[in-house]
Amino acid sequence: MEEFNIKSGVIMIPDISGFTEFVFKTKFYTGEFIVRQLLSVLLDENQSYFDVSEIEGDSILFFRYEDKPSYEEISTLILRMKQSFDLKVKELSFLLDTPIDLALKFVVHYGKFSQYKIKNFRKLYGKTVIEAHQMLKNKSISQICYIYYSHAFLDFKSVDNLKKCQKITKTAFGEYHLL
Repeated sequence: MEEFNIKSGVIMIPDISGFTEFVFKTKFYTGEFIVRQLLSVLLDENQSYFDVSEIEGDSILFFRYEDKPSYEEISTLILRMKQSFDLKVKELSFLLDTPIDLALKFVVHYGKFSQYKIKNFRKLYGKTVIEAHQMLKNKSISQICYIYYSHAFLDFKSVDNLKKCQKITKTAFGEYHLL
């Protein structure tokens, strides 16, 4: 039996808002091309800061084992991802002469999780991973473009707010910043 490898770290999930409607409204090959381009931009901007656990349709499950995560570094990375994503959406809209109504939301969570291997695949496991996915389904946030920081992650925050965010709203599970 494999030894448990439980470590503390950050889970970060960028998720494309409007994806389901986009898939139903867009021709198969065009939609696949657009989504591939947009997810590639996020992977490129990551610049190996986070490891990739999975690409899940319209989102990427990023993780980084780290005892004291940097709010500033992660927030700067998220803003770079958002900016590059938005630029790519504009570029593809122009190139394909079609409106692309997609946006990004981000979840950032902190806690303990492990990684296990099944054949050639590595999977993350733990309550922290489930909680991060549940935060994406938060019905109390009506905005389509935001960064949701959990309380567990914000315990490491060393700044009062993120300059480029429009508004900060606190919820029972954390706070979100509109982009």
